[in-house]
Amino acid sequence: MTKKILTTSAGAPVADDNNSITVGPNGALTYDNYYTFEKLAHFNRERIPERVVHARGTGAYGTFTLSKSLKDFTIADFLQNEGKKTDVFLRFSTVGGGQDSHDFARDPRGFALKFYTREGNYDVVGNNTPVFFLRDPIKFPDFIHSQKKNPRTNLPDPTMAFEFWANHPQSLHQMTILMSDRGIPASLRNMNGYGSHTYSFWNENGERFWFKWHFKTNQGIKTLTAEEAALAAPHGAQQDLVEAIDGGDFPSWTAKVQIMTEAQAKDYAINPFDLTKIWPHSDFPLIEVGQLELNRNVDNYFAETEQAAFSPSNFVPGIGASPDKMLQGRLLAYPDAHRYRIGVNFNQLPVNAAKCPVNNYQRDGAMAGLSPLAGGNQAQTTGVNYYPNDRDDEAMPNQRVAEPPMPIEENAWIDRYDTGNDDHYSQAGGLFRIMTEDQKQQLANNIAGGLGQCNQSIQQRMLAQFEKADPDYASRVKQALG
Repeated sequence: MTKKILTTSAGAPVADDNNSITVGPNGALTYDNYYTFEKLAHFNRERIPERVVHARGTGAYGTFTLSKSLKDFTIADFLQNEGKKTDVFLRFSTVGGGQDSHDFARDPRGFALKFYTREGNYDVVGNNTPVFFLRDPIKFPDFIHSQKKNPRTNLPDPTMAFEFWANHPQSLHQMTILMSDRGIPASLRNMNGYGSHTYSFWNENGERFWFKWHFKTNQGIKTLTAEEAALAAPHGAQQDLVEAIDGGDFPSWTAKVQIMTEAQAKDYAINPFDLTKIWPHSDFPLIEVGQLELNRNVDNYFAETEQAAFSPSNFVPGIGASPDKMLQGRLLAYPDAHRYRIGVNFNQLPVNAAKCPVNNYQRDGAMAGLSPLAGGNQAQTTGVNYYPNDRDDEAMPNQRVAEPPMPIEENAWIDRYDTGNDDHYSQAGGLFRIMTEDQKQQLANNIAGGLGQCNQSIQQRMLAQFEKADPDYASRVKQALG
């Protein structure tokens, strides 16, 4: 039988559906990734008006208090002076299910944090895990499709998820976390949050540093077994957070960062921009920098939590991106999703609006002029809507906030680089070995529950991955499969 040729939406044959075009094997994406962008842009428009991912969410307002100045690493205003308080909005979410999904599904949890700083909004859009299933955004639509309901039956189908994981060993580390006891948090207050990606700081000397965010729950980690989750109320996590805050029991997290110099990154044993891997704490210890507290619930769920729009592209001076390929893809995909789902002026909605003056030359579009800080559709007195112009009192760029050049690999060639032969197993094996006996057995049983519904080919490929991570890992899963 003749195989079908994979094509773009315009019918052109596709040469590679696994790897984006990058500047060197570990470098950033280039703007001629039209096929990756087509996949991401189309993927963002698959649901109306629900979010394609992170649809079921719970949000609250609070404050971030800086306890350690980071002025040696960044010019970011809210990270300069100890004791500085910054208003925040935090939205938790499940990832794979829709708005009607269960609060206690085995699923990663979104941890999206918006800082309303004096120099604009800064968003940390992460999860409750320090890694993710993928390192290249070209695979994100495929991955989420595999986690959704079966397109024919509209029922959950674990065979689709495991078939994807069997074909993508890079997912093993995150899958091990998801299937462990931490796969179902007992409440939103009892889980950590992570920026997950590698980001960059730069200081007043133009020196760049790579860093990662960690938000450690002060309530302690608490989780549910699959059996306990099956008996829990579908909206129990949302109810728990709302009632805790309404009752004055304000949840909090200790904010920490890991920092790596450019020189360290260049010679480090692993790719520091690979979202499927952590930075070992023994090499890059956690530095405590602040406290995050939630102390006010929303007044209107739809207007605030549902219309809250986060994007990793919401940077402030002193904080920037990195060559992390997944991050690069999200810089495009997230604001694109919001423009489609909410409208082009989504940043003028109160929950998304900056607390500082907004001056630009953007005009019109749906819902223009919602934010008073945006000047009523940017209607400056002179009425000019272009730059450069001859008006001294109109908005103009400020070189003080210019970001230093982003380093790339020396003599890098633009191409698609297959990362299939990378080490997908060491960190997953290391995670398995620090688990307790009970945690190891929960992991094996949780995997077997879904993997047992798959065919022999998928089972054997997954067992081979577990074996490479740790022989005991494979042995326990095999025994659980019976």
